[in-house]
Amino acid sequence: MRSLLYVRLIVLTGGTLLPFFWMVVILGHRRQRNFERIFFFLCLALTCFFGSSLLALNAQLYYATPPRALLRFAWTFLCLGLWFIPPLIVHLHAEYASIRGLVTSRRKKIAWLLLAWLPGLLLFPGLLEALRQSHSFVFESPSKHLGLAFQVWLISAVVLGAYWQWRFAKTAPNAEQITFHKQLIVTFICLSLMLPMLFWWYPRIDDPYLVLTFSVVVPCFALVPLAALVVGVQKFNFLQIGRQRNLIYAVFGIFLALLYLSFVRRAGQWLQPYLPPEATAALLLFLPVVFFEPLQRLMRRLLRQTAQTELDRAHRLMGPISEVARLGDLGKLEEFTEHWIAEQLQLAEVYLALDSGGQSSQPGEARRSNSEESFEIHRGKQHLGVLAVRSHGAMISGETYAALEFLCEQLPAAFDLCRLIEKKLQLERELAERERLALVGQMAASISHNLKNPLGSIKTILQVQMESPDLPAPMRQETQMVLDEIRRLSEKLNQLLQFSRPGVRGNGAQNRCDLRRVAEDVVGVFHHEAEHRGILLESRLEGPSMEVAASAEITNDILSNLLLNALEAAPAGGHVCLSLAAEDGCCRISVEDDGAGVPPALQEKILQPFFTTKARGTGLGLAIVARRVEELGGRLELKSPIRDERGSRFAVTLPLAAKETQP
Repeated sequence: MRSLLYVRLIVLTGGTLLPFFWMVVILGHRRQRNFERIFFFLCLALTCFFGSSLLALNAQLYYATPPRALLRFAWTFLCLGLWFIPPLIVHLHAEYASIRGLVTSRRKKIAWLLLAWLPGLLLFPGLLEALRQSHSFVFESPSKHLGLAFQVWLISAVVLGAYWQWRFAKTAPNAEQITFHKQLIVTFICLSLMLPMLFWWYPRIDDPYLVLTFSVVVPCFALVPLAALVVGVQKFNFLQIGRQRNLIYAVFGIFLALLYLSFVRRAGQWLQPYLPPEATAALLLFLPVVFFEPLQRLMRRLLRQTAQTELDRAHRLMGPISEVARLGDLGKLEEFTEHWIAEQLQLAEVYLALDSGGQSSQPGEARRSNSEESFEIHRGKQHLGVLAVRSHGAMISGETYAALEFLCEQLPAAFDLCRLIEKKLQLERELAERERLALVGQMAASISHNLKNPLGSIKTILQVQMESPDLPAPMRQETQMVLDEIRRLSEKLNQLLQFSRPGVRGNGAQNRCDLRRVAEDVVGVFHHEAEHRGILLESRLEGPSMEVAASAEITNDILSNLLLNALEAAPAGGHVCLSLAAEDGCCRISVEDDGAGVPPALQEKILQPFFTTKARGTGLGLAIVARRVEELGGRLELKSPIRDERGSRFAVTLPLAAKETQP
């Protein structure tokens, strides 16, 4: 009988320490989530329940007549803990169901919370009545003082827990969680069957040995979920705190130390007839010294194994990152790195910020908060960026910290590989584009050559017919329309020839021209076109002559296409201005218009061949300008808008020709 009493003492001690252990872990983890908060209060209620029962049992063993105040204190916390257990069980399962997506709407969640707490509020008078109990505190079966309705509510909460565990098992993402939830289903079903026996059959038992056995078995089932959760967290990262092993080990070590100190005190009492308690305590406190050597060897092996495991994990992390780096897309590599590290290291958030400037910086204080850390990515003294991470709980574990530091040492190689492949792919695309454009140019030259002569013959015949006085008026009008279309087609062919013809830059006289004179000729040609469109064409060509290292034909191509583009962009009654200026050994050509401007999204595309926003354009005008300027070693700039959210300015900078030396 006395041995069974000590077994009950051990069970109550475990029932007190196990939920208290989880309370310390939750406080240390400090994840900002309602599930952890409710779980903390459920563990607090279990600690009050088991701790008060343990206090009362110790008082009965230690005192011949336990103090009345001590029993009153234990009874109060016993009733409070027991009364909060049913609503917290239902509330905890509702919160976890919300996390798992089984309770999708806010209305359903509120309904479950009402189901959790409303019965407790209705049964609150029974709690007050139990707290007013002044004598005969029955610590073995306190629920009978809370009333029959509370007993039914407690059994119903356990049944609801079994129902939710069944639903969690059906939607669990892996086999480990399925096994865990099935264990809890069995536990809750056993509790739901044993609680009625405890409430209604247990008080009628006359055998004290059977009574004590029953009071030991039932609490064991209540501790199974907490014990199973310890294994799940350690092995399978349940609740996403598996990476916080240092926290788990620290709390576990402290509890072992406290249990050993409690054992030392208890052993001193047992051996008091033979040894003074102080001598027993001294012997038992120095006894662990014998185990320091094997413990040191064990810790060395564990630390080495942990370090090797983290290095292997970091290497496995770098494998997929390197594979993505070989795609040559730096943006995709950054996105994948953030997602992959967060997933594999169980982090709440990972943010990668690369420094495009690559400026050197001295390593500073990386820590920003307990749950948020930043790691510098550098190559030697060159600062490449920062990897910022945030854990789910209060802090990042030591092994995760080490893995992130190792990753930051390996990431520069992946980024360099990605940039090299990206540059290689870009060069390959440019080469393919040049080959395509060369083929287009050859085709355009061939088409233009084969079409210009027939078009010239057709134009000559039609012009002769137009000079005939006998040509009817309707035919004359239609013939003029055909001539206009032939002229427009000739202009398109001329653009194709300009695009396909390579520009040559040299130092000979044939590759030098006076840009001011060429600009005057081009303005003279486009003056009538501007008047026809109702546009004011202004030229600012004052100053000395400016010779550029390009032929007159090439500069004519540049100026003609820029002016034609400006005239087509300007509205009727608008204004176009061409200006020349010499600066720093270069000549700057500026063409402005007051049209609608070029949207930012199109400012890079309009220089590409065959891209046009005009209904009847070829998309070659600005492409010819860009190509000619590049061949001459110049620079083409676009600014739009220039004033009042309207207008565009194309600025071309060409090098001036070197002055000829006299022999």
